Amino acid sequence: MLASAQGRSAADAAGMFAMKPQYAREVIHAFNEQGFAALDPKWSGGRPARFGPPVRETVCRVAKTPPQQLGRPFTTWSLSKLVEYLAEYKHIAISTESVRQILHQAGIRWQATKTWKASKDPDFAAKMARVLDLYDHPPGDGRVICVDEFGPLNLQPRPARGWFPTGRPARLRATFNRTGGIRHMFAALDLATGQMFYRFRGRKRWTEFLGFLKQLRARFPAGKLYVVCDNFSPHKKSEVVTGAISTGSSWCSPRATRPG
Repeated sequence: MLASAQGRSAADAAGMFAMKPQYAREVIHAFNEQGFAALDPKWSGGRPARFGPPVRETVCRVAKTPPQQLGRPFTTWSLSKLVEYLAEYKHIAISTESVRQILHQAGIRWQATKTWKASKDPDFAAKMARVLDLYDHPPGDGRVICVDEFGPLNLQPRPARGWFPTGRPARLRATFNRTGGIRHMFAALDLATGQMFYRFRGRKRWTEFLGFLKQLRARFPAGKLYVVCDNFSPHKKSEVVTGAISTGSSWCSPRATRPG
């Protein structure tokens, strides 16, 4: 603007500041129309968004809906399938990259689904309420212990790492014999202290389970033991229930709903 006020042409003023003459002319015209306000332009921030909130909401809603509920013959969406469905049923012409950006901005990403199992026990609600009450309000006359089993565990060699000559690492035969058999782990979690207790046994029948409960009784000789476990058949064996009562243990056996 100073160069123009000194009588220089737009081309000369542009050459002084390494800009194009057309840009210098636009600045001069804007100053003549707006005054000093033209020296502080309000940039719009780029090209406006092509798809507004309604379209973005539709894309996100369709992406979060199982395809089979919308009558599509597949179980999971892909970007290309989303684009085809939006164009055919929602009349939205959009590219796969735009769909990807919309889902990314909305915090929606492709993930594997998980299965879950519901209990068929008619007394499930009462048992669950009893267990949750034990968790929220631990009894003062004993301690709450969660017990479960894990197995079978195969006793087999596992590949490892070590220092060997180049190109000649140690090998393990794939046709080995499992002479050691298998093992089962019995584990108990003390909710009061967060400590875990476990034992390994060759089988997980009611006799091994009752023996593990007696070991817990020996570890915690004072007060009652409120044992929480699932509906595995050895847990409900009459000998186990009778033995638990004789040792002063309270029995809770709900089948909880678990993620698969």
